[in-house]
Amino acid sequence: MNFCDFDLAGAHLRLLSTGALWWPDEGTLVVSDLHLCKSERIARRSGQMLPPYETRDTLARLDADVLATKARTVICLGDSFDDDAAREGLGEAETLWIQRMQAGRQWIWITGNHDPAPTDIGGTALDDLEIGPLIFRHIADPNAQAEVSGHYHPKARLALRGKLISRPCCLYDDARAILPAYGTYTGGLDWTAPVLAGLMGANACAILTGQRPCAVPMPQRARA
Repeated sequence: MNFCDFDLAGAHLRLLSTGALWWPDEGTLVVSDLHLCKSERIARRSGQMLPPYETRDTLARLDADVLATKARTVICLGDSFDDDAAREGLGEAETLWIQRMQAGRQWIWITGNHDPAPTDIGGTALDDLEIGPLIFRHIADPNAQAEVSGHYHPKARLALRGKLISRPCCLYDDARAILPAYGTYTGGLDWTAPVLAGLMGANACAILTGQRPCAVPMPQRARA
């Protein structure tokens, strides 16, 4: 299991290669923006048919992370489904898959802006959650401290050895961490976007996901 370590408010955290956040001391695995059933939502709204594999692909990666970490608690940081109606598009096999992952552990669904936290699939639905020094919510509060959120799908783009690298990333500084989107069919917001610059401090770094997660400083122009 590859990861990159960082600290937030005294909590020792690890970003896994998949974009999941692992808090070993609390046995807690955190993922954001699963956007399950996105292909179903696109077909329902626009008629455009996409291969409906993304839900199973997302669940397979999540299942592997849950097993690898032996997590006692799983927190899904909102936008777990792609819209209010997408829950109805979840097949029976995928529903049973989620319930199997939930067995024997605490499972928290945080409310997102795309979806209400599900209440009929197991687990507990909350608007936010405090554990020890950290607070977990979907969208960052600019005035918060020790906060873990998602929503923005941050993505880093940088030149490396003459090639342009683009990867989902976790942004963090002394006050907060913003997780990348975990779902398969999810885009990304460039790490230099003004809204991210307004949230992140002068010492902000990005941890790039991938086979070997690594931390790099955010560009100067992207810092508040």
